[in-house]
Amino acid sequence: MMNADYKSVIELSHDRCRKLGVKEDQVFSSKIIGQTKLQEKFAENRDMILTASPYMEQLINFVKGHNFFALLTDGEGCILNAIGDEKILSEAFDLKMVPGAYMNEESIGTNAMAVVIKTGEPVQLSGKDHFIKAYHRWTCSGAPIKDYHGNLIGVLDLTGYTDLVHPHTLGMVIAASNAIEEMMKVKEFNRLQNMNNKHIKTIFNSMPVAIVTSDIDGKIKIHNKKALELLGNKDNQLKAKTMEEIVEEWDNIRDAICSGENVSREINIMALRNRFPCYLTVNPIYNPQDDSIEIVYVFEEVKKVKKKIEYQAYYTFDKIIGKDENFLRIVQYAKKIANSKSTILILGESGTGKEVFAQSIHNFSKRMDGPFIALNCGAIPNQLIESELFGYEEGAYTGAKKGGNLGKFELAHGGTIMLDEIGEMPLDMQTKLLRVLQEGIITRIGSQKSIPVDVRIIAATNKDLKKEVELGRFRKDLFYRLNVLPLYLPPLRERKSDILLLIKYFMKNIAESLNKREVELPEEYLNMMMNFNWPGNIRELENVVELIINTESVPPGYFGQDVSDDTTYPDSNQDRLNMDYVEKEHLVRVLKKFSGNITQSAQALGIRRNTLYSKIKKYGIEV
Repeated sequence: MMNADYKSVIELSHDRCRKLGVKEDQVFSSKIIGQTKLQEKFAENRDMILTASPYMEQLINFVKGHNFFALLTDGEGCILNAIGDEKILSEAFDLKMVPGAYMNEESIGTNAMAVVIKTGEPVQLSGKDHFIKAYHRWTCSGAPIKDYHGNLIGVLDLTGYTDLVHPHTLGMVIAASNAIEEMMKVKEFNRLQNMNNKHIKTIFNSMPVAIVTSDIDGKIKIHNKKALELLGNKDNQLKAKTMEEIVEEWDNIRDAICSGENVSREINIMALRNRFPCYLTVNPIYNPQDDSIEIVYVFEEVKKVKKKIEYQAYYTFDKIIGKDENFLRIVQYAKKIANSKSTILILGESGTGKEVFAQSIHNFSKRMDGPFIALNCGAIPNQLIESELFGYEEGAYTGAKKGGNLGKFELAHGGTIMLDEIGEMPLDMQTKLLRVLQEGIITRIGSQKSIPVDVRIIAATNKDLKKEVELGRFRKDLFYRLNVLPLYLPPLRERKSDILLLIKYFMKNIAESLNKREVELPEEYLNMMMNFNWPGNIRELENVVELIINTESVPPGYFGQDVSDDTTYPDSNQDRLNMDYVEKEHLVRVLKKFSGNITQSAQALGIRRNTLYSKIKKYGIEV
């Protein structure tokens, strides 16, 4: 916005404020909606809130300690999210700049968000540019957030004290808003693509007959769900790799297809349940692009459709790896409490396998045929956690789904819900969760109807909940409701006898999934891995094994010693103990292995090319 245009925009805005009756000594927005309508706003703008949240965090991290706060509003100026440094954010809250307050001209006079709503352009306002005196101490930089069609759906604002704000601050906000827009476009594109793919896949999988395709040599390419029911094993997997393993006299069928004939007859099918008759129709499809022939097989058999549970737990106790005596006692204890209706609280550090145990408990209980729903309480913005847990009613807000939306508790009815990172749940939601535990009922947003739910709750946390209770961050009554059957998972450093067993397991399975060869580790490395502290526990061990398989080498210095040159990092050399040093050294080795090829190196490291470029720049690595 040019300087003359800027002055004109501000003057026009001030004139409108006077005509609207806004007073310069006004302090609070004249429009602040209540909790019910605010929940509707949160649900209506869920995608934008989720998309914008990490970018707002990044903005505040850039200016952390310099007293800034960031606001996200909808297209009408209603604040949806507010974060920032404690001092200035407290001042903003004292002025009731809180979620639910409107920042448009009619409600609070001239400010960056109000101007963006009027003009659709980014702007930075400072001091007396604001209409009300209470905002004269601040400079606010606002930028629009537009949808796929160019319509204004929100405003991102960064505000700080006038003497600390730089013109470049606006550039940061514009970059963040552009990133949010692009991410929302990507999400919308992916949503449409997923809809199209699901449409095609649904048609393919809805066929009442089994369909399989192969190349001209009989190598199986794709199959639908009905084919799995007919030809698969009990784990719903198609073990056969070629049609010769499935169809008797397949050579005759191939000869008929190559001769230009169509096949339609009753034949014997070979599957896990031995031979059985089936009516088979075979047709060729010619692909002129690569001059190849694909064969389509249609099998018809009258058979009851198997029931498939949408939310199914994968892990079972027999998939849990370990031989440590104390750990095996914990597994046995978990099996004993699996069928109880009482709530389980799983305690343990990050990466110790809390969800693995939760799923195994579910699959060992009478609820195994019911759904298993996992929800990370720390990964959902506070504004959206209620709708995620309890759902919302049709018509609860503008744009709500037809028929409403089921919350996680309703989806888990008849099964198990895992509330991971329960210590991150807001206090007001803790109260509502307590009601579910006490009464077994939930109420959707926008509804007065109580819905009974039959759900077994497994909570998990890496926090000391007793300490959280003492600090007033967790309700004492909820803690005792959850802590009926406590289950403590030990860190990996307390079960060192399992480390080699886990390395062997991960090496085999990851190599197979990546279609790479297993890496044979020298005994010196195995000893170091046995004695390593593993702060990230099993998850860290699994990631390190995957890194070793991808790079075919052990990251130098990761375990405090590099066997390749038989040297130990001296305690006095702090730079070599730093994780950045280890990362830089590893990047240099991988780049050298692939002769500086960025694409191959990034693929081996399991990161994107842009991320690798950033790290090369960060460490000043010459390629």
